[in-house]
Amino acid sequence: MLIPRSSSALLAVLKKCSGIKHLHQVHAQVIANGLLSADPSPVLARFLFAFTALIPAASLSSPSAEVSASYVSSVFRAIRDPSTFCYNTVIRAHTLLASPASALLLFVEMRRLGLPLDFHSFPFALKACAQLQAVSLARALHCQAFKLGFAADLFVVNSLIRVNSVCGHVADAHRVFDESSCHDVVSFNSMIDGLVKLGDVESARRLFEEMPERDAVSWGTLVAGYAQTKQCEEAVRLFDLMIASGIRPDNFAIVSALSACAQLGEIDRGKKIHEYIRQNEIRIDPFLCTGLVDMYMKCGCIEIAMELFEASPEKNVLTWNALLVGLGMHGYGHSSLDYFSRMVFSGLRPDGVSILGVLVGCSHAGLVHEASEIFDEMESVYGITRELKHYGCMADLLARAGLVKEAEDMIHMMPMRGDIFVWGGLLGGCRIHGNVETAEKAARNVMELYPEDGGAYSIMANIYTSVNRWDDVVKTRRSLSASAAKKSSGCSMIKLHGISHEFLSADSWHPEIEEVYFVLHLIGQHQQEGWH
Repeated sequence: MLIPRSSSALLAVLKKCSGIKHLHQVHAQVIANGLLSADPSPVLARFLFAFTALIPAASLSSPSAEVSASYVSSVFRAIRDPSTFCYNTVIRAHTLLASPASALLLFVEMRRLGLPLDFHSFPFALKACAQLQAVSLARALHCQAFKLGFAADLFVVNSLIRVNSVCGHVADAHRVFDESSCHDVVSFNSMIDGLVKLGDVESARRLFEEMPERDAVSWGTLVAGYAQTKQCEEAVRLFDLMIASGIRPDNFAIVSALSACAQLGEIDRGKKIHEYIRQNEIRIDPFLCTGLVDMYMKCGCIEIAMELFEASPEKNVLTWNALLVGLGMHGYGHSSLDYFSRMVFSGLRPDGVSILGVLVGCSHAGLVHEASEIFDEMESVYGITRELKHYGCMADLLARAGLVKEAEDMIHMMPMRGDIFVWGGLLGGCRIHGNVETAEKAARNVMELYPEDGGAYSIMANIYTSVNRWDDVVKTRRSLSASAAKKSSGCSMIKLHGISHEFLSADSWHPEIEEVYFVLHLIGQHQQEGWH
């Protein structure tokens, strides 16, 4: 390592620092060589700036961020009479280190000392407000910026749009946007992001079309908006247009498009996106790996999903969860248990979704003992609070296994009231095992919680039919007819020769429905012949 012997040499060395650890080594050499003995403030100001410039590339974890925040504060406090530039730099460092309260306290200190503000001061303070969701404080800063003549500055305008959008005050953000005489791509992107978060994708699209210039963030935010609002065809169509326009998508846009493909069950389009990743040598980080695993799992390509997971050198909790939930959804109970054990052994702490994925897998595979063991250990071993979704899964698992009494006892011992999934899981098990009395209790709770759903009436009618209680069958069906409840029709979809075919229960609208029922009849005959 090059050892700086003078202030000019130090500046050259700092520019070449490749990371925070390297900068710490340089700092140690500076102290050892006495460069801080005469007037340390100019040297420390350079360290402060160099350190802040390295933070975005550092990907610091929470403990490292706390250590870094302590280091940057120590350097700053050692500077005698820090300038506006030094205050701006340390405030920015704290926002980058997710320490917004410290950033705002420094801004207040700066104002109390009477130091002059510049067009960098307000954007950094407003970013801290956005991190804290402190919209009232942001408004106070807006007033100060207006009073001091910075409100028309583009950086300040963009920061005001951003903080209002993040805090859900999109109308205020739009007002700032409309009142500003100058906009750039960041202004438009902040507005589009706010509208997307509000669920107003149509307005976001109109603003997108007005943009004189678009970047990957503009496209990716809108693709994500369509995917999040279940407009998946439009999400994939926009992503394809993005590629055709020569814009290289970032991982956020790619994952959003993969999510849309997963929701549509469009495995071919998902594979095309995966091929684009390969051809363009895009690094598959944990975020992108999670999107790919999730897409392949939801499209039923379990082996490809598992291969991708195993090939990834970096896996976070979300990556493991995508695999565990996918395996659980497809009934791979034993595999989900194996991967869960591997996750714990790797040192990663599972969360509620991890547990849910394993419980779903155990439910489909009938692994009552294993599921009960993990459920019992949730709080004591893993420190995870049980939620309604976990109780609902256990109620379904126990009832399906014929342990209806155990499932009912568990529901009564819950610290909160059961929801439709908890009672619905119990009701489903009662249907399998013909437990009429408990089924009636479960059905009453389902009807009370979700009166517009007619599914509980249909299940009770089937249970009464199985035990020849015909009067109750008639009463239940009359109650369904007299109520506002409706039974949701079952739906299935199959893609054949590039065309998606959707079928509802008792469907008669498909143009080839006669041929479909003819084939189903033949399959039924074949099954009967096999039984005999």
